[in-house]
Amino acid sequence: MSTKGPDGTGSSTGGFSAEERAALEARAAELTKERSRGRGNRAAADELDVLAKIADMEPADRAVAERIHAIVTESAPELAPKLWYGQPAYARRGKVVCFFRSGRADQERYSTFGFTPEADLDDDIGLWPTSYAVTDLGERAARTIATLVKKAVG
Repeated sequence: MSTKGPDGTGSSTGGFSAEERAALEARAAELTKERSRGRGNRAAADELDVLAKIADMEPADRAVAERIHAIVTESAPELAPKLWYGQPAYARRGKVVCFFRSGRADQERYSTFGFTPEADLDDDIGLWPTSYAVTDLGERAARTIATLVKKAVG
């Protein structure tokens, strides 16, 4: 999503929406924080950051994010929680495999659970999912996420 200024060529902020600018600023802050943390404390501190972010979400998104966090950490304990563009994500060897984006934070009508190219979801038909809209997380949806996360990490 980009915004256009009065002249129709892009806003004075470089064409990014307020939400996009906030995500970019959050990512820059995350990278700075990662560099300042010692290796021994990084994983625990990163998880605490994710849990704090989830706790700050609106109640509906918080419930979904908490459930996704539990599903991902149970289904793929090798994935490390971390913030990515200001939202919860799960990485292997420092590279994000899957993530949750709060719909309310993005001013969207639904949240998103998605996968990056690091996820091993490739299908031999040449078509596979990379993200899902999430409004509620019933048992069937939870099982689907667990299955996809397990496949994503091989």
